[in-house]
Amino acid sequence: MISNSLVVWLQFLILCVSSESGPLEDVVIDRYDIPKICPREVQMGDFVRYHYNGTLKDGQKFDASYDRGIPVAGFVGIGRLITGLDRGILGMCVNERRKLIVPPHLGYGSIGVPGMIPADATLYFDIILVDLWNKKDEVQITTLEKPSQCNRTVKDSDFVRYHYNGTLLDGTYFDSSYSRSSTYDTYVGSGWLIKGMDQGLLGMCAGEWRKIIVPPFLAYGEKGYGTIIPPHASLVFHVLMIDFHNPKDGITVQNQVIPKDCKRRAVTGDYVRYHYNGTLMDGALFDSSYSRNTTYNTYIGMGYIIPGMDAGLQGVCIGEWRRIIIPPHLGYGEKGAGNSIPGSAVLIFNVHVIDFHNPKDSIDIEVTYKPEVCNVTSKKGDFIMYHYNCSLLDGTLLFSSHSYENPQQITLGMNKVIDGLDLGLTGMCKGERRTVIVPPHLGHGESGARDVPASAVMKFDIELVHREEGVPEGYLFIWLDDTPENLFEVMDLDKNGEVPLEEFSTFLKAQVEEGKGRFLPGVDRERSISDMFINQDRNKDQKITAEELKLKTEEEADRVHEEL
Repeated sequence: MISNSLVVWLQFLILCVSSESGPLEDVVIDRYDIPKICPREVQMGDFVRYHYNGTLKDGQKFDASYDRGIPVAGFVGIGRLITGLDRGILGMCVNERRKLIVPPHLGYGSIGVPGMIPADATLYFDIILVDLWNKKDEVQITTLEKPSQCNRTVKDSDFVRYHYNGTLLDGTYFDSSYSRSSTYDTYVGSGWLIKGMDQGLLGMCAGEWRKIIVPPFLAYGEKGYGTIIPPHASLVFHVLMIDFHNPKDGITVQNQVIPKDCKRRAVTGDYVRYHYNGTLMDGALFDSSYSRNTTYNTYIGMGYIIPGMDAGLQGVCIGEWRRIIIPPHLGYGEKGAGNSIPGSAVLIFNVHVIDFHNPKDSIDIEVTYKPEVCNVTSKKGDFIMYHYNCSLLDGTLLFSSHSYENPQQITLGMNKVIDGLDLGLTGMCKGERRTVIVPPHLGHGESGARDVPASAVMKFDIELVHREEGVPEGYLFIWLDDTPENLFEVMDLDKNGEVPLEEFSTFLKAQVEEGKGRFLPGVDRERSISDMFINQDRNKDQKITAEELKLKTEEEADRVHEEL
C-alpha cells in the first residue's frame, strides 16, 4: 500500500515532468507537511511571515530567507509578492510546508533578476509559514480551564499576578515566567502591558488557564522586541492567573458558619484563640495552625496581626467558621513574607474561632436548674461538695468529677480551686445546677495547665450536692455558743488536773453532738482533734494542763502583745 505522502510526492513529480513538455499555466503546489491543527488558513489581504529556499530547475539556489536569519514578511494578494507566491501561499496553515513550482509568467518573466534569476526561469520554492494575521484581527481568547467557583473576575485597574509561557505563532519559545520562578505582576488597563494582554486578561478568574493570541499591531508591531520577538510577530500566551486585587479593595468575608447560640461577638480589645489554614488564591498552603497542633492566640484590633486579619476577626462568634480574603495592602504588601508568601499576594484564611474573651471579663453564669425552696446559699468559708464537667468552648472535655467515686469537695474562698470556679460556686443552693464560663485570667491564665491550653476559656457544668457551714480560716474547731467560763475544768472529765488525748477527744465530740461546736468540715475529725491536741500540749508530755490550755483568740492576742 502506498502512503498518502508518497502519492502526493508522485503527483508532484508527474507535474514536474509534464512541465518539461510545455509551459505551466499556473503555479504547482505540493502540500507535503500539513499540521494536524489548523485554526486558520491564509486569505487575500493577510499579512504573512515565512521562510523559504528558492532554486532554479537545475537545483541551483538563487535565494533563501534562512541565509538572512529572518523570515520574509508581507501582505498577500495586493501585488507585493510575485503572482506565483501570492497564489502559492493562499490557504496555508501556520507551520505548513509547501513546495511550489512557479512558471516564468507568474515569476520574473522574460526579464528575470540580473545576476540571480535568468529570463523565463521556472522557480522552485520550498516554504514554511511561521505567522499569519490580518488588520481586522482581534485578540483571540481560548479558556483552557476554569475553576468551579469564581466570585470575581479581572477588570481594568486591577493588579494581577500570573504565570505564562510565551511563544510565537509557530511555537517558537520567547519567554516564560516559570523560568524565573516568579509570577509576572502588573496592573491591567494602565499601559503597563501590551494592548493585547491588557485585553486578554480581562474577565479572568483566579486559577483560570487561558490561551491568548495577540496580533502584532496589539503587541510589538513592526519593530518587534529585541532579538526574541521579530517584527510583525503574532504572540501566543498560555496564562495561569494566580491572583488579583484592586488597590481599593477591602477584606472579603465568605462562607460564614455561625453557631445558633452566639451570645457575644468579638470586638477590638478581645483576645481570640483560633485555628486557621492560610493559602494563596491558587490554593498553595503557606501556613496552618493545625500543623503546630496549637491555636493562634492574639488580641484583635490592636495591631498585633496584619490589618486584614484585625478587621476580618471583628464580629466573630465563638465556634464560628469563616473565610477571610485579604488584599496585599492589608496583608504583607509588595515584599511578602519569607519564602512562603510572595510579594503582592492575596491571602485566604479559613478560620475556626475556638474562643475569645476580654481581660475585663468576669465569669458568666447561667443557672440551668434551681430548687423551688432555696433558703440558704453557699458562701465563703462553707464546705461544699459538687459534681462538675469541665470542657473547652469547642466541646473538648478536660476533666469530670464523675470519673471518681465521690464528688469534689472544697471550702469556698480558701484558694483550693481557680478563682473563676470559686466565684461560680458561690451563692448556690443545694441541688442547683449551673453553667459557668471562666475567662483565662480567672482560670489557668497565659500558661495553661495540664491538658488546659494557654489562655483558654473554660466551661464548667456544675451541680452543688452538699453544703455546710465552715469555720474561719486557720481554725479546726469553733464554738457555736459562748465558750465555757472554766473551760479546763469542764474538759477535765476525771478532775485529776490533766487532760490526755482520749479525754480531749471525748470532750470535743460531745460538744459537737450537743450542737455547741463544729469541726472544720472536709477534714478527718480524728486528724483535727490530734492536731488541736498537739498544739495545746506545749511541753509534749502527752497531756494538757490548765496552764497550757489557751484558746486561739488568746494565742493571737499573745502574739500581738509580743509584737508590740
